[in-house]
Amino acid sequence: MKKSNLFFSTSVNVRLALSLFFFAGFAEAKERPPNVILILADDLGFGDLGCFGQKTLKTPRLDKMAAEGMKFTQFYAGCTVCAPSRSVLLTGRHMGRTVVRGNSSLPIVIQPGQPTLASVLKKAGYATACVGKWGVGTPDNFTNPNDVGFDHFFGYVNMWHAHNFYPEFLIRNGKVQKLRNEVATKWKSWQDPKLPQAGRGVAVKKVDYAPDLFAEDALRFIREKHKQPFFLYFAMNVPHANNEAGNKGMEVPDFGEFAKKDWPEPEKGFATMIKNLDRDVGKVLDLVTELGVAKDTLIIFTSDNGPHQEGGHKADFFDSNGRYVGIKRDLTEGGIRVPTIAWWPGSVKAGSADDHQWYFGDCMATFAELAKTKVPDDVDSDSFFPTLRGNPPERQWTRKSHLYWEFLERGSAQAVRFGKWKAIRQPMFTGPIRLYDLSFDYEEKKDHAKSRPDLVKHAANLLDQSHEPDPKWKTPGRKSPTKNTK
Repeated sequence: MKKSNLFFSTSVNVRLALSLFFFAGFAEAKERPPNVILILADDLGFGDLGCFGQKTLKTPRLDKMAAEGMKFTQFYAGCTVCAPSRSVLLTGRHMGRTVVRGNSSLPIVIQPGQPTLASVLKKAGYATACVGKWGVGTPDNFTNPNDVGFDHFFGYVNMWHAHNFYPEFLIRNGKVQKLRNEVATKWKSWQDPKLPQAGRGVAVKKVDYAPDLFAEDALRFIREKHKQPFFLYFAMNVPHANNEAGNKGMEVPDFGEFAKKDWPEPEKGFATMIKNLDRDVGKVLDLVTELGVAKDTLIIFTSDNGPHQEGGHKADFFDSNGRYVGIKRDLTEGGIRVPTIAWWPGSVKAGSADDHQWYFGDCMATFAELAKTKVPDDVDSDSFFPTLRGNPPERQWTRKSHLYWEFLERGSAQAVRFGKWKAIRQPMFTGPIRLYDLSFDYEEKKDHAKSRPDLVKHAANLLDQSHEPDPKWKTPGRKSPTKNTK
């Protein structure tokens, strides 16, 4: 009898211990914050994807991603060109306050200690990586990505280097990694890594295609880190052009299925880039599924600005800006509204769409909320995390902060979005204000400035208040403050 009771008691204790063990493991798994993969295309227009209206080019993997996730129809880039847009994305501060406000050769960069998406998530226990094009200013060292929160970096540090799809070298965690490519003699002087625009040029020996190397490295990072929370910023450099290659700037290994199309060669190259981009996004989706972490991984796909017209490519050939007006370097919708998709099986409703206003800077508050960590102080960031989970703002036009952009080239321009209204002033500070109702006027044709002076005044105040002067950046049109002679 005693033996039987002892057996029973031992059995109960073992089962209880096993139950507690499995429950603890389950609780730990449930408490683990989701992985975040942010995929950034380079100069991809709103109309370049099938799920956003593209009729000629096929993007089956991104279309499937949208069908299984959420499309954002009013998502905006940080700026209308590369470097400042990426600065807004990484810092959560809009163009009037971010560190890098233009494409420049000056060594103006995000400084160590300034919060970035990477540093915030790293403090929350994430492994962090940036693969591809950094291009946030022109760092005077190779460690800038690592210095501001990324455990791992592989790619181009300066944006001119990123023009070259067959570079002689890339940067891996602060060190030069030689490739088998060779640039033309006329570009040899730019191959000194210490130069501000190091690595730019056109290759005559083409062996290692950088976008393929980036895809391989991004997949490697996911495989190595998938058992812990990780943040991957996969910053592609397609479909940007190699601006140094003139009308042959849409560089690809071959034209593949497009070789026999009756299209100009740059358009064959562009089409191939879109096909390869779509393929590589599919590889990421497939890998997280294969590793069993799809339900624990938020993947966001977007673009750094509107479509370009460089390297021989014409933005209207494939109707890259869709129904919107303007391209890269314009503050009209075609220059800043970008195709954006969120994918998170089990958390983001399949086939959903969101028409609230978001922009790059909102990733800061969103990722911080997702990781259950503090949002940095002094950022211009609304969280769209509740929207991802099916609880969007009650009103379409509701935001805690308005949306603001500025562009320092071509005589300068500013834009502000508040509710359904958008105002553009060109040049900054002194130019006339144009006012559009974006609830129906997608092409920004009807200027309401004369009929709504009250809104013009409000827009002027927002435009003036949003710009914080920075002595490092000259702002055309800015009047010098009147001297106090008293």
